[in-house]
Amino acid sequence: MALNTDKNLKLYFSIKEVAKMFDINESTLRYWESEFPLLKPKTQGASKVRQYTQKDIDQIKVIYNLVKVRGFKLAAARKMLNENREGADRSATVMETLVAVRDELKELKRHLDGLV
Repeated sequence: MALNTDKNLKLYFSIKEVAKMFDINESTLRYWESEFPLLKPKTQGASKVRQYTQKDIDQIKVIYNLVKVRGFKLAAARKMLNENREGADRSATVMETLVAVRDELKELKRHLDGLV
């Protein structure tokens, strides 16, 4: 078995790191944990420090897409996840790709405007 030498590989992320990834408050993440049963980060020690895995972050990405990007109410987002999880996952992936393409196009436009 080969040793993984990737120093950027993290198994767990703090609530502060995850909140920063999505530009939301830590309290929003805590609230989503109470509203979406599928989101259950590991807790460590008596202080119950949350430790988010990549799987948790992927679930947050879907919830974020439904609630913040597409404007679903929490109940509607929860219903969407329960009834059509695969569709919600795919939608989040498509939205993430579109945002990346948009950002790249904006960067290209900036370069082209600089040439004129």
